[in-house]
Amino acid sequence: MTDKRTDAGLRRLWVNAGLPALGTLLALALWWLVTIVFSIEPFWLPAPPDVVNAFQRLSGHLVEQAGVTLMETVVGFAIGAIGGAAVAVLFAASRTIERMTMPLIAAVNAVPKAALAPLLIVWIGLNTQAKVVMVVLLCFFPVLVSTMAGLTSVPNDLRELAHSLSSSWWQTFLKVRLTWALPQVFVGLKVASSLAIIGAVIGELTNPDRGLGSVVVSSSQSADTPLAFAALTLLAIMGAGLFYLVAALERILVPWARAISS
Repeated sequence: MTDKRTDAGLRRLWVNAGLPALGTLLALALWWLVTIVFSIEPFWLPAPPDVVNAFQRLSGHLVEQAGVTLMETVVGFAIGAIGGAAVAVLFAASRTIERMTMPLIAAVNAVPKAALAPLLIVWIGLNTQAKVVMVVLLCFFPVLVSTMAGLTSVPNDLRELAHSLSSSWWQTFLKVRLTWALPQVFVGLKVASSLAIIGAVIGELTNPDRGLGSVVVSSSQSADTPLAFAALTLLAIMGAGLFYLVAALERILVPWARAISS
């Protein structure tokens, strides 16, 4: 029995950690091989060692700017996720409000966010708040739609069961509708976690005073492509980290979802 548990634990470790690490190493090896085979200059496509050297050269500056971008991302993601979920609950409670408001929200979401960035600077100013708002705009809609999909897809059998047990509206909502919707909510959160990084960078590219987006702008102006790739690598790591943090939270809060879908 112990051997079987050990084998199962090693198998899970390989699937959850070994395979992603192997895929990353293969991608890096392919990237390095392409730069060698085609003799690509670092100005066009730096090799992984060039990116590492750029990070070592300005590690303190990059870490500082990464902290700025991470703060903008986390604050905007939290506000957008809470706001999207709250509006979804309101829409689920009142179809009239949903029909009145949803077309307007969909229309605003269809506007390219890069086009809104200059307007946010005019309205809010050259500050961190404008970048946080950009993150909120990108995170709000996916969470809203996914939460709405979960709340409105509850089977009638479960609703009738709650009604037969004389459950109040709030009891039915919390114990039946919200519980059923949680897997869909986390789908929206995982999508929004990736969009949050994009929103922060859009804001920083428009107002390149601080953050990793400003590092990309300044390195492009100075033709320091390895430094730009170092900043992009940190952005990729932050995005992946936020995504898997949400996925880990899903496993803790919704452990039964995986068992049902498998």
